[in-house]
Amino acid sequence: MKITDVKVHILQSNLDEPFAFSQGWVKVRSATIVEVQTDTGLVGWGEAFAQGLESPQIAASAIEHSLKPLILDANPTDVEVLWHKMYNHTRDFGRKGSVMAAISAIDIALWDIAGKFFEVSISQLIGGRFRNQVQPYATGFYRLSGQNEGERLAEEAIAHYEAGFKAMKIKLGFGVDDDIRVMRQVGRGLEGRDVELMVDTNHAYGRTESLRLGRVLDEYDLRWYEEPVPPEDIDGYIELRAKLTTPIAGGENEHSIYGFRELLNRHAVDIVQPDIGSCGGITGARHAAIIAQANGIEVNPHVWGSGVAQAASLQVLAALPDTVHSLYPRQPIFEYDRSSHPFRNDLVDRPLTLNKNSMVEISDAPGLGIQVNRETIKKFKVN
Repeated sequence: MKITDVKVHILQSNLDEPFAFSQGWVKVRSATIVEVQTDTGLVGWGEAFAQGLESPQIAASAIEHSLKPLILDANPTDVEVLWHKMYNHTRDFGRKGSVMAAISAIDIALWDIAGKFFEVSISQLIGGRFRNQVQPYATGFYRLSGQNEGERLAEEAIAHYEAGFKAMKIKLGFGVDDDIRVMRQVGRGLEGRDVELMVDTNHAYGRTESLRLGRVLDEYDLRWYEEPVPPEDIDGYIELRAKLTTPIAGGENEHSIYGFRELLNRHAVDIVQPDIGSCGGITGARHAAIIAQANGIEVNPHVWGSGVAQAASLQVLAALPDTVHSLYPRQPIFEYDRSSHPFRNDLVDRPLTLNKNSMVEISDAPGLGIQVNRETIKKFKVN
C-alpha cells in the first residue's frame, strides 16, 4: 500500500456572535483538515489544531509544501517511521506551533488508514482499551462583552449542568478581580449541585497574578488550574505547584517528545494536556504519555477542534493507562467544547452525544471510527 495524494481542506465559518478568551476575540471558527489517499482506495482523515487566533493556512502551507513531498509513495502504516522523517526534516524550522500541528494532522490520518487496513480501532492498534466510555466536561464560559459577565456565566453553568454535564471548565484570565467575581457568582449559581470545576486562564498572567488568583482558587477544590502562566515559563509552573494546593495543568501549547521531556521530567505539572492535533498527533501523544506515566503524572488530552480532532482524542483516551494503579483510580475526562462550532457536528457521521449515564462512548469502528461528510467540506472550504 502506498500514499498517492495528500489533500488539505481549509474550513472557515464566521461566527454570528464573536466570543473572547483571555488572548483575544474569536470571530471565525477554522479547521485544517487533511485527507491522505492511498492506492488501495483507503482514505485517512486528520486535523491540525487551529488555535483560536491562528490562521489555518499556516499549517496547510506546511503540509502542502514541506510534508506532502516527504510521504508520497510511502507505506502509510509506517507511522512511526514517517513521524520521525517529518520531524527531522522540519527540525530547523519547526519543532513548535503550526509545523507540529501539520505533522499532527498527517499522523492522525495515517493512524486512521492503519486502523481501516487492519480493521480495528486506533485504540486497539496502539495497545488496547482501558475504557470504552469517558466522562465529558463542558468547555465554555467565553465572554461576549468582556468583563462583568459573572451573572450570565452563572446561568451558563446551570445550562451545562441541566444538559448532563457534571464537570465543567471556567475560562478566566480577564483580570484577577474580575476572575474572582466570576468564580463567586458561578459558585453561588451551582450551590447544591454536584459539579466538579476546573479553571483555565490561557496563560493570561505572570507568576504574581497567577499566584494571587490561585490562592483564591484553592478555596474551590478544583480538579485543576490550567495554563496559569505562559508555556515558556517552566519555572513558573514549578513555583505555582509548590505554593498552591490546586493541581496545576498545562501542555496544550507544548509539542513533541522533546518539548514534553522538560515539562514532565521536571514535574512542572500535575496534569499534562497534549492536544492530539498539535503535539505531534497520536504518535506524539503516545510519546508524551510514556514520559508522563514514568513520572506519575496524569494525562488528560486537550481538544478544541472539529469532530475529527474529537474522534482522535477519544481514541487516545481509550488507550491511556491509569496513572497509578488502584481499585478505584481517577479516570481521565474528555473536553467537550460547547461553544459555537459548525464543524463539530456537521463534519462527521457520528457527532458526539451523551448517553443516559452522561458519558461519551468511544467508537470501536476501524480507524478513527468516523466518516467525514464531504458536503460539509464543500460548504465551508475556503481554498
